[in-house]
Amino acid sequence: MRIVKMLVLLLVVSLLFSTSTFAKSGNAKESLVSLGDSIPYGYNLTKNDNASTSKYAFPYLIGDDGDVRVRNLSEPGWKTEQMLSSLQSDQKFRQAVRHADYITLNIGNNDLLQALEVAQFKSGGDPVKFVDFLQEEITDSNLFGNIGEIIIETRTLTDAPIVIYNVYNPFQLDDPLHLIGSQVLPGINTQFTTIATYFNAQYGDVVLADAYLAFGQEQAKYVIPGDIHPTIEGQIKLAEIGLDALNLY
Repeated sequence: MRIVKMLVLLLVVSLLFSTSTFAKSGNAKESLVSLGDSIPYGYNLTKNDNASTSKYAFPYLIGDDGDVRVRNLSEPGWKTEQMLSSLQSDQKFRQAVRHADYITLNIGNNDLLQALEVAQFKSGGDPVKFVDFLQEEITDSNLFGNIGEIIIETRTLTDAPIVIYNVYNPFQLDDPLHLIGSQVLPGINTQFTTIATYFNAQYGDVVLADAYLAFGQEQAKYVIPGDIHPTIEGQIKLAEIGLDALNLY
């Protein structure tokens, strides 16, 4: 009789726990917060309408496929310094991150574009000087130091998994800048990999989404002609590699 009572008690306890879990999964979706620039914003996906984020941007595509709510806090033109400042002082950002279940981070593209422009101007067309000036400008921008601080600040607010996107080559194959991108971006993206590896070891749940590899040499398909932003197909590809990274969790 005592054994029967114990079995009944265990059954009741298990039902209580299963009911609680079901209620949570049934009534509340998990959330994904997107931190970034014009790429996750979905800039230029809809002609003449960049007043708000695009539903075709990769964070929303991840949300649709993964059945999670999306809070897209991306801002066109932002560099790493602006993102870090907002995470440190803007309560809208801090609250969103604090309640996130997943985070995507796509930032640094504008830091690199500015460094590229300055290096082109300073080098006067000399390819050797260009590379030297580019490295100098990237160092002065504190791009990777800022990304590290962004991750550290994020980890003070949440232990949610963070997916960091590296940089795809935004230039079409017939653009002279495509070759330059192919020469310098692998080294730059190695630093993104190093950051993801280091902070994953420090905090856990920090993983890289390799946009450079995903886009490869298919800029005609994935990048808007005469632009540097992804096409809808490009956004789908970014969503796919983000989902692959998040599927680890």
